[in-house]
Amino acid sequence: MQLFSKEYGQGRAIVLLHGLFGSSDNWHYVAMQLSEHFRVFPLDLRNHGQSPHSDEMNYPLMAADVVKFLDSKNVEAATIIGHSLGGKTAMQFALQFPERTEKLIVEDMAPRAYASVYENFMVAMLALDLSKYQARQQIEEALAPEIPDLTLRRFLLKNLGRNSEGRFFWKIYLEGIRKNAAALRAPISSSTPFTKPALFVRGEKSDYVRVEDEILIRQLFPHSKIESIAGAGHWVHSEKPEEFMSLVREFLS
Repeated sequence: MQLFSKEYGQGRAIVLLHGLFGSSDNWHYVAMQLSEHFRVFPLDLRNHGQSPHSDEMNYPLMAADVVKFLDSKNVEAATIIGHSLGGKTAMQFALQFPERTEKLIVEDMAPRAYASVYENFMVAMLALDLSKYQARQQIEEALAPEIPDLTLRRFLLKNLGRNSEGRFFWKIYLEGIRKNAAALRAPISSSTPFTKPALFVRGEKSDYVRVEDEILIRQLFPHSKIESIAGAGHWVHSEKPEEFMSLVREFLS
């Protein structure tokens, strides 16, 4: 499993991990900002973007994928920044490989288990016969009954590709993700806490990191700061980029 990556800048390494149905493209603005002082690697997690597909998918495996990536770049340790699914992967990485982790930043995610939310979306996407469609707009309209939120539909459609014959296909490995949905909803746990600096950034309008989650966060990450960004939902770095970057820069300095 050799993850696809992009690379920006020079200096100490930072790894960026996207959320479910996302890709390294989601981090372009953040990567550009950080590249002024760091060597930044936005990755495609397994079964996403241009990274390989696998029928196995869980947080220990994805953390090990990141280690293999660091080894391929001869990077001994890095700051890990993750959003949502990538946030859980980042937490697992820090707990599983603390010696490879300089600092940890988690965007709008807690270590707890989460309820099923996205499985219906995957079923709807898998049910489409993409060979019937000639335009993305047609696919967008076909998904509307099951996924009424237009912004969400367009985000999901970023995972559409066209082959050499012009036919649509899903770049993301939906079936592999669906098979492992329970593992991806599972909590992050460890008998040993991560004792290096950690920053948790949550969106004020999001319920992904609740007040009661702070107890578990501080148990696993005792030297963590928990910050909220006013007016932001789950996509903090996209909705409030300057505010997000301000917190990240202060933490990294």
